[in-house]
Amino acid sequence: MLQSIDYHTIAPELILGGAALLVLMVDLFLSPQRKWLAMPLSMFGVLGALAATLTFAGDVGGAGRGTFCSADGGCAFVVDNFAVLFKVIFLVAAVVVLLLSLNYFEEGRYYQGEYYFLLLTSFFGMLTIASSRDLIMLFISLEIVSVPGFVISGFRKSDTRSSESAIKFFLIGVLATAVMLFGMSLIYGLTGSLQLSTIATRLAADPRTPAGLAAVGLVITGFAFKVSAAPFHFWAPDTYQGAPVPVAAFLSVASKAAGFTGLMAVCFIGFRPYADVWGPLLAVLAVITMTLGNLVAIQQRHMVRLLAYSSVAQAGYMLVPFGVAAASRTTADLDQAFAATLSYIAIYAIMNLGVFACVIAVARRTPRNLVADYRGLVKTSPVMAVVLAFFLFCLAGAPPGVAGLFAKFVVFRAAIDGQVVWLAVVMAVNTVIAAYYYLKLAFNLFAGVGEPAGEERLPAVRIPAPIVVAIGVTAVAALVVSFYPQVMLDLTPRAVFALRP
Repeated sequence: MLQSIDYHTIAPELILGGAALLVLMVDLFLSPQRKWLAMPLSMFGVLGALAATLTFAGDVGGAGRGTFCSADGGCAFVVDNFAVLFKVIFLVAAVVVLLLSLNYFEEGRYYQGEYYFLLLTSFFGMLTIASSRDLIMLFISLEIVSVPGFVISGFRKSDTRSSESAIKFFLIGVLATAVMLFGMSLIYGLTGSLQLSTIATRLAADPRTPAGLAAVGLVITGFAFKVSAAPFHFWAPDTYQGAPVPVAAFLSVASKAAGFTGLMAVCFIGFRPYADVWGPLLAVLAVITMTLGNLVAIQQRHMVRLLAYSSVAQAGYMLVPFGVAAASRTTADLDQAFAATLSYIAIYAIMNLGVFACVIAVARRTPRNLVADYRGLVKTSPVMAVVLAFFLFCLAGAPPGVAGLFAKFVVFRAAIDGQVVWLAVVMAVNTVIAAYYYLKLAFNLFAGVGEPAGEERLPAVRIPAPIVVAIGVTAVAALVVSFYPQVMLDLTPRAVFALRP
C-alpha cells in the first residue's frame, strides 16, 4: 500500500542526512590542506536541521504530526513536543561537538571527511529515535546511532588503547543489540503489533505471562547497556579514555541521551502496563549505577576516565525517576517523574559538554590529561580555571552551579512525591560522595595561589576560537538555566504530555 509522506515532518532528518552525504562526497575532491572544510559543511547541515526543527515549536499540537502511518492509524514517525525537545538537545550538542572537533582532527592525522560523515550519521539516528513510535523504527534508529560510534571511538589508530576501546565498545554493543532484539521479538509475538501504543493496549488487556515479563526485562537490559548503567557499564571508561576526547564528549552526552530517549518511549508508552515490573528493576539499577560510578570515580587519576565514571553515576541519577513506578502508577506521579528525567538530561548535557570543552582546551598544554595536571591551573589560565570550576560546581549541584542544583532538586522531588523516599535518600548520599571529588578537583584548580614560584610553570597555550566558542555557548547556557530555571519547567511538562498514551 502506498503511503503519503509528510516531508515537512521529516525535514530535519532530510537536511542532516543530505549534509552527511554531501560531506562524504565533497571530501573526495578536497586537497589534504582543505579537508577541514568538511566541518563547516557539517555545521551548515546541523544548523539547517535545527532551523527546520524549530519550525515545529508550538505548532505540533498535543498528538503531534505523524507520517509512515499504518491502516489502524498508528504512525511509526511522530513529531510532537517530546520529539522536538530532544531534537533540539541533540542538534545543539552536535554544534558543540563539531566546534570541539575542528582543531583536534585538523592537527592530527585523521580522515576528517569520514569522521564528520560518521558523526552526522549518528546524529541523524538520534533525530529519528526521538520520533520513533514503533519497535522497528526504534531499533533501526538505535543502530544508526551506535554503529558510527563504534568506528569513531577507534579513530586514534596509532594508539593501541583506542583500538582496544573500540573493540570493547563494538562487542558490548552487539551483545546489547542481540538482547534487545530478542526481547522485541518476544513482544511482537505476544502482542502481534510493533506500534508502541498498540503494544500498551494489548499488554494491559492480556494476562501476564513469563514470556511477557522476560521480554520486558530483556528490552530494559538492552537499553541499560546503551545508557551505561551498572553493571552493564564496563565498556564506558575504557572507550571514553581510548577515544578522541571530542568523541568521548559525544558518547557521554548525545549518545547517552539517545539511549534514554528510547528507554523513555518504550517504558512510558509501550510498557506502561508493566510499570510495576520495570519500575523496581530500574530503581535497583539506579542505586547500583550511581553508587558504583561515584565510588570508583574518586580513585581515578586520569581526567577523562574520572569523567567517564562520573557519567555512569549521572546515568544513575537519570534512572531515579523511573523508580517512581515501583511504588506509584498514577498518571500525575509518572508525568512528574518523566519530566524530571527530561530536565536532568537537558541540564546534564550543558554541564558535561562544558567540562569536556575545558578538558580539550587544557589537554593542548598537558596531553597526558592527568588530574594532577590541573593543579594550579589558575596560574596560567585564570579564565579557564574559573569556567571549569563553575562547571564542576554545576555537576556537584553546589552554588554557584545552581543549574546542577535545580536538576537534582527536580529528581529528588519526583522521587519523594512518587513515594520512593528510600531512593531519594540513596541519591542524597551519592550526591555528597560526588560533591567530594567534583569540589576537590575544583579547589585544586586554585591550589598554590599566593605561594612563591618554586617550580617551573607550564606555559599557557593559545586556545583555538572554535573551542572558545564551545566553552562560551555552554557557559552561557548553564548561567541562563541557573538564573532562569523556568525554561525547563515550561518545556518538559508539555513534552511529557505529548508522550502520554
